[in-house]
Amino acid sequence: MHKTVIVAIVLMLVTACNTGESRKKDTADQSATQETVSMLAGLKHAAGEGIMFGHQDDLSYGIGWVYPDGESDVRRVSGDYPAVYGMDLGDIEHRSPVNLDSVPFDHMKTFVRQIWERGGVITLSWHVDNPLTGGNSWDISSDKVVASVLPGGEKHDEFRAWLDNLAEFLGSLRDDQGVAIPVIFRPWHEHTGSWFWWGQKLCNTDEFIALWRFTFDYLCNEKNIHNLLFAYSSGGDIENTEQYLERYPGNDYVDLMGFDYYQMPDAGNSSFTENVSRVLEIVTEAASGQGKLAALTEAGYEGIPDSAWWTTALWPAIKDHRISYALVWRNAHNRPGHFYAPHPDHVSAADFISFRNLPETLFQKDITALDIYNRE
Repeated sequence: MHKTVIVAIVLMLVTACNTGESRKKDTADQSATQETVSMLAGLKHAAGEGIMFGHQDDLSYGIGWVYPDGESDVRRVSGDYPAVYGMDLGDIEHRSPVNLDSVPFDHMKTFVRQIWERGGVITLSWHVDNPLTGGNSWDISSDKVVASVLPGGEKHDEFRAWLDNLAEFLGSLRDDQGVAIPVIFRPWHEHTGSWFWWGQKLCNTDEFIALWRFTFDYLCNEKNIHNLLFAYSSGGDIENTEQYLERYPGNDYVDLMGFDYYQMPDAGNSSFTENVSRVLEIVTEAASGQGKLAALTEAGYEGIPDSAWWTTALWPAIKDHRISYALVWRNAHNRPGHFYAPHPDHVSAADFISFRNLPETLFQKDITALDIYNRE
């Protein structure tokens, strides 16, 4: 505990020394649009009202359907859309017309506008390919990839070009009046694990922090993308605050702090609940100490074989913690059994409705009423 407290205090002091009194906005990006600043204020307000429920690729596809306008497995079961909608930008670096899960980026732009119009929250992850080997995000055959994309590295120019393509997409997220739509951007996620090329054993602490800061600075300062809230999101293998904050890039580069945690088939509900709650205690304490939002940025139980999982496993894990949202992963239309939200015929559908009806869970209609984009 002593070392944990010291790490947290040092980080706060370093950030304070770096920022002084020059910071005028609560957002990490000091040039963030007013809509983005209002979004952050609205998310903080909503966190005092309850926990938003999120679902990855909710509007893109589900069990037995692909891309029909307005469809959603969450809505089919509960009568309402989720409050938070996750999407992934993997393959945007190549200017591909579709992402790594074959979602057309043009469709994604339409979904973003629809979500914005109804007052929902968008969060974007980026499973970016390996620029050194030519493999995908999960290609961990080299521990030199992060070093190669940093300034002076052999792949730095290529990485900048990839960021140019990313910035072009992010800058195109605008409503009919041309207003840049604010989103949560969650790069370099699950970095405490070693299954992505930017993971724990694939680079050192200084390299990871440099990667994060370069990404932030290039998008915000070089490309003038100012509609982003940045989310720092570890894996679930967190034992203490010191470990969680080891690669934290600093308050000037982060708006939200979270982690990802999935229930494995051989783990019981009680193990999932206890571990998620334990890590949430660490993350919410760290986030509070840095003045940041906290979230369960990814979660779920593949196939949801437990008919009461929502109210007996997930809800007990999150209910006692002040977090912005909890997002479950996608409902693949082309991989049988690979889904994390119920569909109408699913064994957990009735329990999901009970979860939806809890006063503290927030879905789309709830946050529409909260009007989170008009907060100061």
